[in-house]
Amino acid sequence: MPTATQNPRLRFGLWVDFRNPPQWRRPYKDLYAETLEMIAWAENVGYDDVWLSEHHFVDDGYSPAQMPIAAAIAVKTKKIRIGTSVVLLPMYDPVRLAEDGATVDILSGGRFELGAGLGYRAGEFEGLGLKYKERAGRMNEALEIIRRLWEGETLTFHGKHFNIEGARVTPEPVQKPRPPIWVGGFAKGATRRAARYGDGYIAINEVRPAYDNYVAELHALGKDPASAHVIAGHVWLVVANDPDKTWHELAPHVLYQINLYAKWMGDSGQDFFPHMNTVEDLRKSGLLNVATPARSIELIRDYASRIRIERYYTWTCPPGYPPKKMYEHLELFATKVMPHFRG
Repeated sequence: MPTATQNPRLRFGLWVDFRNPPQWRRPYKDLYAETLEMIAWAENVGYDDVWLSEHHFVDDGYSPAQMPIAAAIAVKTKKIRIGTSVVLLPMYDPVRLAEDGATVDILSGGRFELGAGLGYRAGEFEGLGLKYKERAGRMNEALEIIRRLWEGETLTFHGKHFNIEGARVTPEPVQKPRPPIWVGGFAKGATRRAARYGDGYIAINEVRPAYDNYVAELHALGKDPASAHVIAGHVWLVVANDPDKTWHELAPHVLYQINLYAKWMGDSGQDFFPHMNTVEDLRKSGLLNVATPARSIELIRDYASRIRIERYYTWTCPPGYPPKKMYEHLELFATKVMPHFRG
């Protein structure tokens, strides 16, 4: 673990979802174009990664199709790594996803990373004609299928959920032995999958209990816990020269985001996010951090001292907030904060 005065070396990432809430609605073609431009610009000021998110059948158009977006980013950028945080893997045909991921890896010159999660909204599974109760089994099988296909195997696989005869991925991914696979989630099942099937664990916010479970699962499998790879970060950390002004500008958008998550998770029996009635409730929750560069360095240093991470990410642009208005904050983060964790 880093000492109190030592900064860990970190990579830094964006996290985007292309949401377009009705109360701030604008043409989707403009929102998508501006978000893609923001990602390309952020690459040039030093961001290492971009992570995409997914949900289905949401009024605000929450991105349901990460792979086409990943392909668009691939041809618009040169260096930034392109990851999913996360694909709702049980909703996919794993062979087709392996082919799509390999194609993005080729288009990007070997920059694609697959982050996978279980999904928790029953209506999404129903809308796709899938059984919610089968999602854990489908995910376990899909993780094995994708890994084996990406590693070059001509695969025959007979499981409970997938039956495959002689499948192979052609053309194959650029990265060898394959693109990285991350597994996300907070339940023990997620950390068990991350240890068994993945190259690392991806999550957000205060993930210490899940992190401890992940390390314990690695140990139980005979894997070196010191090799644990983790991507995590604050839900929101925005760097600003005038934090109070910026906080009030962003708060209605973040309140909208958090309350939708609170409803979705509450409907599924989870309490990861509380419902909040006012922006003052949001302030008390501490979920929206808007801070000076110096304070942001302290927050990240403290976070990384409690959870041994290699890569830090946080939400980039709140739903309905213009991407172009985030540039000043992203540039402050890149020029005044990130250099303290590069050495």
